[in-house]
Amino acid sequence: MLIKLLLLFTLVPLLELWILIKLGGLIGMLPTILIVASTGFAGVLLAKSQGLNVLNRMQQDIKQGILPGNKLIDGVFILVGGAFLITPGLLTDLFGFSLLVPLTRGWLKSAARHYIQQILDSGTVYTWQR
Repeated sequence: MLIKLLLLFTLVPLLELWILIKLGGLIGMLPTILIVASTGFAGVLLAKSQGLNVLNRMQQDIKQGILPGNKLIDGVFILVGGAFLITPGLLTDLFGFSLLVPLTRGWLKSAARHYIQQILDSGTVYTWQR
């Protein structure tokens, strides 16, 4: 697990840097900076609107006595998507936007549920206590 995290935290930034350098070489430094800044700005607006939308739907469910479990997952995905959009880079922006847009977020939620169910079914879930 540590090796996977180490690779993730080293390879993704290096790949992001490589993409930004290549893009800067193709279209120039200023347009590249503007693209990164505009995706961050648009992401903040989208995260805010989607977050408020999910929060309102959760409040409605609670008022009706319904547990908002599915909407809590939406909220976590929106939070993570917003965090990815804060990170400069095009790949992280693409992933962040995919967590914010309801259509792709629904697909990713379904894939995450399927993955978690496979882990639970395999019996390889370990817990530990201090």
